[in-house]
Amino acid sequence: MKIVVIGGTGLIGSKLVNKLREHGHEAVAAAPNTGVNTLTGEGLAEVLKGASVVVDVSNSPSWEDTAVLKFFETSTRNLLTYEAAAGVGHHVALSVVGTDQLSESGYFRAKIAQEKLIKESPIPYTIIHATQFFEFIKGIADTSVVGGKVHLPPVLFQPMAADDVATAVGKIAVGAPVNGIVEIGGPEQFRLDELVRRRLGMLKDPREVITDPNALYSGAKISERTLVPGNDARLGETRFETWLTQSAGTTRAA
Repeated sequence: MKIVVIGGTGLIGSKLVNKLREHGHEAVAAAPNTGVNTLTGEGLAEVLKGASVVVDVSNSPSWEDTAVLKFFETSTRNLLTYEAAAGVGHHVALSVVGTDQLSESGYFRAKIAQEKLIKESPIPYTIIHATQFFEFIKGIADTSVVGGKVHLPPVLFQPMAADDVATAVGKIAVGAPVNGIVEIGGPEQFRLDELVRRRLGMLKDPREVITDPNALYSGAKISERTLVPGNDARLGETRFETWLTQSAGTTRAA
């Protein structure tokens, strides 16, 4: 089966391409650095020839409100148009758990717009809502700094390893379209502020994490369960401590 992975050279995309190839599929990494640009349409017609599935794990290079909205709307419209012409039978898109509750955030308004376009398209689809990745915990701290300190609400948080994300996306991509949303998450729940504090400590990052019930997440107010999936979610196997050990080993090997 030919599966085109949009954003196929990034963190999730590169892992996904490798996993699909290991299972005997013709997985093609499509990204600007491989000659495929979803914003301009460059290379799309060629790369989609003979494709059964398109998996979109791409992300906007800018998270500024106007730029990110333009990226997801333009990219998704172009993809769906070219997919229809190529006879693609399954459009898979990676999104985020809680997206529909985060419309105060410019980034998540863009993801909501992306999902709306997919749902309105005639192409069968599956939208995957993933929880945050272990790899991006420090990034959450970076975007939550107020007055030199990291302000985070003590809400539930169920992050997962990027490798588990790629595994789950791969299984969904080769399955039948659900024409709806599938949630995936990590095997453990934490408190957001506590886990970020713990991760910064491990990284010898001196920034103080302030537990602030009124703090925003990516510009949006969140509730206790906004960032955790429902009971039907497919859960990854990698626990946080295991990931830490694995990532430390990878760092040493590099």
